[in-house]
Amino acid sequence: MKVPASSLAPILRSDTQGRILARLLTDPTKSYSLSELVEWADTSMPTVQREVRRAEAAGVVKTEKVGPTRLARANPDHPLFDALRRIILATYGPPAVVAREFAHIDRADAVLLFGSWAARYLGQPGRAPNDVDVLVIGTPDRDDVDDAAERAERHIGLPVQATVRSPAQWSTDHDSFIREIRSRPLLVVLAHDLDLVDDLNPDSHIRRGT
Repeated sequence: MKVPASSLAPILRSDTQGRILARLLTDPTKSYSLSELVEWADTSMPTVQREVRRAEAAGVVKTEKVGPTRLARANPDHPLFDALRRIILATYGPPAVVAREFAHIDRADAVLLFGSWAARYLGQPGRAPNDVDVLVIGTPDRDDVDDAAERAERHIGLPVQATVRSPAQWSTDHDSFIREIRSRPLLVVLAHDLDLVDDLNPDSHIRRGT
């Protein structure tokens, strides 16, 4: 079966390859089990094994066996690592980067990506996104949200626009902004309160945790 081409980075073979590389290259100091990569990339174990083998053969990824578990991590010593990492972070990196930078904001019940970037990531065709739109559901300190957005922007290399709505605003039908984004593809990167996001439209997707 032919694999659909990458929707965000035409130089990559597929969206799945981009998602796996994004998870590994976002934080080169961390190792991930193949099972964690399966969950993150929303794919199968054979696919993850194949992509990790290819990345390891190219020298951009290293693996090691710890007991029964095979762990994969980025290889920052590869001569093209910095260039590849910049490409991956600007295309498939936002879920991992946003999840990491927004993870410890107090009173942030859920963090979602929406807009053109989320649509491209979830396979809808269109022009390449110029920024990354983030919605924080909760009652966080606005300065904490802005600081997280600035950190994410530095890593991703694209403007990160963060919007905050309270749980009450998220649940109401009276907010035209919420009605609009709920009708479009959404990517949930953090959900401390799953009740807030369990009724999203079928085009939405959930990525939990960091």
